[in-house]
Amino acid sequence: MKESNTNKTEENKEAVVTLIEGDGIGPEIIQQTIRILNEAKSGLQFEKVEAGSSVYLSGILSGIAENAWDTIRKYPTILKGPITTPRGKGYKSLNVTIRKTLGLYANVRPAKTYDPFIATNHPNTDIVIIRENEEDTYAGIEHRQTLEVTQCLKLITVPGTEKIVRYAFEFARSNGRKKITCMVKDNIMKITDGLFANIFQTVAKEYPEIEAESMIIDIGAALLANRPQKFDVILAPNLYGDILSDIAAEVTGSVGMCGSSNIGDFVSMFEAVHGSAPDIAGKNIANPTAVIKATVMMLTHLGKTEKAKLIRNAVLKTIEDGYRTADVFQNQKNTTLVGTKEYGDAIIDRLGKNPEILSASELVKPKSFTLSLPTQKEKKELVGVDIFLDIPSDRDPDVLGKNIEVITENFLHLKMITNRGVKVYPKGQKETFLTDHFRCRFISPNGGKIQHKDITAVLTLLESKGYDFIKTENLYEFDGVPGYSLGQGE
Repeated sequence: MKESNTNKTEENKEAVVTLIEGDGIGPEIIQQTIRILNEAKSGLQFEKVEAGSSVYLSGILSGIAENAWDTIRKYPTILKGPITTPRGKGYKSLNVTIRKTLGLYANVRPAKTYDPFIATNHPNTDIVIIRENEEDTYAGIEHRQTLEVTQCLKLITVPGTEKIVRYAFEFARSNGRKKITCMVKDNIMKITDGLFANIFQTVAKEYPEIEAESMIIDIGAALLANRPQKFDVILAPNLYGDILSDIAAEVTGSVGMCGSSNIGDFVSMFEAVHGSAPDIAGKNIANPTAVIKATVMMLTHLGKTEKAKLIRNAVLKTIEDGYRTADVFQNQKNTTLVGTKEYGDAIIDRLGKNPEILSASELVKPKSFTLSLPTQKEKKELVGVDIFLDIPSDRDPDVLGKNIEVITENFLHLKMITNRGVKVYPKGQKETFLTDHFRCRFISPNGGKIQHKDITAVLTLLESKGYDFIKTENLYEFDGVPGYSLGQGE
């Protein structure tokens, strides 16, 4: 088939890419990657922006210079080296900041074995992890509520979930993938993970040619570690996807071999899966394969598929010819231990050559799509409130419950008290371990709806008696279905 004029135009078009060199081994592996791109005559230029350790230490907690955002808007394709986020002191993960600020909702992480050339216990494995990239616990909304208890909010939304699910199915369709496995924990988190799983099953009906299965994350992760060949595309919420992609990278050879793309509607970012590895920085031993593979994904994204194939094939030929960096070198026959620069030299020497045994799946850019799940027009009714109290953990729940009932009896009914999600009143068990974080669930004395003024009245009464309430969560029903997790006996 002849190449279309459009494809030729994209292939030969000069493009400017925003460059973040990163920290630790970042500058080294980025340097080799750019050498390879230049030798391949990729038609890319780079606009470097400041981000990472030096920016953090200058006092900018986000880790990225303010003027960098304008550069990214002008050149919305980013090539990024790994970043070191200083621990503590309020520093924010730059990766999370960029992904969330720029709406990079889809994280695509392929993991493929290179057997028999790179040692693996799981030959013939070819997986793509598609991870939701903006929501879940990575929203980073955390609070310390008492001396003993902290919390992290898990946020899963309808449009955010539909977006990543549709992307996964369009990716599978475009790339000839046959099955998507959605991994969640909806047997425990029935509302949040349950929403993710339900939308997955709903959207799956529109793609009958693709097998869709759901799996609990714990057994799914175990199977991925032990029998990865059974998977094709794995879809998961943010936290699970992060963990699963590292498992996939390790079982297929090394985290140093896996690249990653972060796709948004306006901006896309390409990077290695691994971190900045400051302990080996400057020693010429880092493996640049991951960021090179990310660059191959970037070239495909930019429509430069022939350049992507050129570099991809050179990498595969280099692996076949036995060149290994320290992380994957096992002193096998016909292999040579090389440094970062020498590995780059070997790839450059093989530009234009094809591998004899290894092959790689082409990751075609999926087609665009629109969100189409109808907005639910459910009747939303306020039926209760959970009020969280900071109370010493040695307080007797029976005494606490009876006291609160007396205080609030003319306004709302105290249905139960829990501690870390376990009911301790009424009829709690004496063996239950307690912290200083008690949840009191109030409902209407007669059932049915309550009003906000009922909640404020109860809070006022509790405050007048010296109770320290630390947060509230309103309880709503949607078309009569509880929009909150039920306690024992509810």
